[in-house]
Amino acid sequence: MELNKRNYGDIVIIDLRGDVMGGPEAVKLNEEINQLLDQKSLKVVIDLGAVKRMNSSGLGILINALSTYRQNGGELKLAGASPVVQNLLNITKLSTIFECYDSADAAVKSF
Repeated sequence: MELNKRNYGDIVIIDLRGDVMGGPEAVKLNEEINQLLDQKSLKVVIDLGAVKRMNSSGLGILINALSTYRQNGGELKLAGASPVVQNLLNITKLSTIFECYDSADAAVKSF
């Protein structure tokens, strides 16, 4: 998994690319989330548009990020999930817990 971030005003967009399968990816994303919270960046969009595969460990990474953000008064939204990832979110009912948008632009506009 590759992780890049970009800012849109006070909103941070984290672009994930590749496979989100847990392991070192979890550490990488958790460190990024904690760093953003330390910087008082409380609005985050995770763009899943370039994620090819995700498993239960990958979902756990997203759930942990959401919980961490909510506990610290922040908001975290998902954007651009591929049909495979969106199906996984639907099957696990996580699409009812996360705010999901078709694109990062739509997620940014929702803040």
